[in-house]
Amino acid sequence: MAVHGGVVEARFDNGLPPLHSLLLAGSEDEIVVEIMLHLDSRHVRGNALTPTQGLACGDVVRDSGSPLQAPVGREILGRMFNVFGQPIDRRDPPEGCRWRSVLTKPAGLSERSSKTEVFITGIKAIDVLAPLERGGKAGLFGGAGVGKTVLITELIHNMVGQHEGVSLFCGIGERCREGEELYREMREAGVLDNTVMVFGQMNEPPGARFRVGLTALTMAEYFRDDQGRDVLLLIDNIFRFIQAGMEISGLLGLMPSRLGYQPTMGTELAELQERISSTRQAAITSIQAVYVPADDFTDPAAVHTFSHLSASIVLSRRRASEGLYPAIDPLASTSNMLNPRIVGQRHYHLAQEVRRVLATYEELKDIIAMLGLEELSREDRRIVYQARRLERFLTQPFFTTEQFTGMEGRTVALDAALDGCEAILNDEFSDDPEKILYMIGDIEEARRRRKKAETAEKEEGQA
Repeated sequence: MAVHGGVVEARFDNGLPPLHSLLLAGSEDEIVVEIMLHLDSRHVRGNALTPTQGLACGDVVRDSGSPLQAPVGREILGRMFNVFGQPIDRRDPPEGCRWRSVLTKPAGLSERSSKTEVFITGIKAIDVLAPLERGGKAGLFGGAGVGKTVLITELIHNMVGQHEGVSLFCGIGERCREGEELYREMREAGVLDNTVMVFGQMNEPPGARFRVGLTALTMAEYFRDDQGRDVLLLIDNIFRFIQAGMEISGLLGLMPSRLGYQPTMGTELAELQERISSTRQAAITSIQAVYVPADDFTDPAAVHTFSHLSASIVLSRRRASEGLYPAIDPLASTSNMLNPRIVGQRHYHLAQEVRRVLATYEELKDIIAMLGLEELSREDRRIVYQARRLERFLTQPFFTTEQFTGMEGRTVALDAALDGCEAILNDEFSDDPEKILYMIGDIEEARRRRKKAETAEKEEGQA
């Protein structure tokens, strides 16, 4: 045996174990190595999934006889696991689980659903301007402090309430602080009981970070195929999966491709992404946080990731600073589902009109800052008033933030969200203050607020 950091070479005199088998070493089998290469008829090279401290040249390794496995079953709901399916939430291991290999093939073409359906989230800004695909993949772009975690917990809450499904959070290369905060917030928000969390932490070897996504996917496939339940799979961060693969490739001595990425990056990413799909029974819908290196969208990692996404949701720091939550940038967010053949002519037309009004307002902001609103033409002023009301209508109080804001959360049906946009574009609220549209659910709530204000004003006048 030879040990080079996270890479272990072993010799077998009586035949080689198959690729991806786990080798165990140490006094308590605490060191786990996954076979990645067959060097010749007697030697293998593997990648350690645990720290190799204490392992020395000449030590004995044992073939476990199986690849990496993950626990599946109803018992894993509400729990947090590592890459090996071991609980890391300081509770006893779940009883009655079955174990499955994480290396399974994607659902066959004959098993997949041929229907293109919209995945309704109950969040106005997403459903109107960047609708998600049921069984598709969406990218969530956002820095620290713009509401990414809040949006994720709200999506999990709505998944349980609307679709009676299961949510699965997979942290690839997560900071332990972020994982602990998310676990605590989800427990306080009451969404943990229908959620499974799987973490490959930042300080773990690259092998653990590289395989934790497959552990989460195996659990998601159980709920989709065996239970017939829709699954919402949230991955943070998909770039760290690629980064872990790059580290492993370098440690194994493979020749790098452009910008140092592993030559097999496209294949490895496709193996993960192609398992996220909808079948005739149920669907796995994925939302993936995506880090773009140096904001370079031509980076190979970004290019390969974007090729798998059907929607992009961009969170804006400027909108967050203005208190417009969720801070989704309506102009930068896009979706392949926003097609009249899929969402219908009315939805498509209204979404395009909303984008046009908001884009025109963005162009007029510099003129307003220099000359003032009064210098604009009547038509431009009308567009500014519409845009400001649309921005406020697209805000929404969340169930998972009730304890912080004191505002009751809302889910909004798609038709109600479209009715609200249409009413604002038709100037129904042009004479009303903008604040009656801020942090509401459907447009009926704004009408009730207006009626209440008119009644209070009338009573005040009579007094």
